[in-house]
Amino acid sequence: QVQLVESGGGLVQPGTSLRLSCAASGNIFRLSFMGWYRQAPGKEREWVATITTTGTTTYAESVKGRFTISRDNAKMTVYLQMNSLKPEDTAVYYCHQNYGAYWGQGTQVTVSS
Repeated sequence: QVQLVESGGGLVQPGTSLRLSCAASGNIFRLSFMGWYRQAPGKEREWVATITTTGTTTYAESVKGRFTISRDNAKMTVYLQMNSLKPEDTAVYYCHQNYGAYWGQGTQVTVSS
């Protein structure tokens, strides 16, 4: 059984940074694309970023140039470095493992002055 556990969320001011982590269990992490999604209050969940098994990354236009997704296969962890945060980045951020379609429980990110 795969479990994904996100951490690193919090309340920060605009313009600052946060790094989210998602630790996976199981033995298929290195075989899977990994992604981050987010859901703001009253809105649908939206895709943020994906990293392939070989490290190729893609981003939503709204975060391109500010967010960086990375992975450490030895630690079975995927990260989301978020810089220059804006109030509109406020959301619950979810980790997703494409192989098997697993989701984490989410971590809240609030950007406010």
